[in-house]
Amino acid sequence: MTSLLLALAITVAQVMLGLAMMCAAYRMIRGPRAQDRVLGLDTLYTNSMLLLLSFGIQTGRTLYFEAALVIALLGFVGTVGLSKFLMRGEVIE
Repeated sequence: MTSLLLALAITVAQVMLGLAMMCAAYRMIRGPRAQDRVLGLDTLYTNSMLLLLSFGIQTGRTLYFEAALVIALLGFVGTVGLSKFLMRGEVIE
């Protein structure tokens, strides 16, 4: 019963994360301002990282955890770069 409940909870979480990713992609594409697009991109990479983590829990493979770590690092650097560009107009000073 416990493993069945865990499998159901992971599947529900994956579906919900997929829906959240679709909402974030919509905000990224249709955002009225550049700040909305950056926020949509930030939410999209966070949701994709969590989706990979849930796949890793479901399958037990470490490859998903490593990919989630890479997405988190690159997403953070991308968000900082885009934020700096929006504030100052240049990334490298």
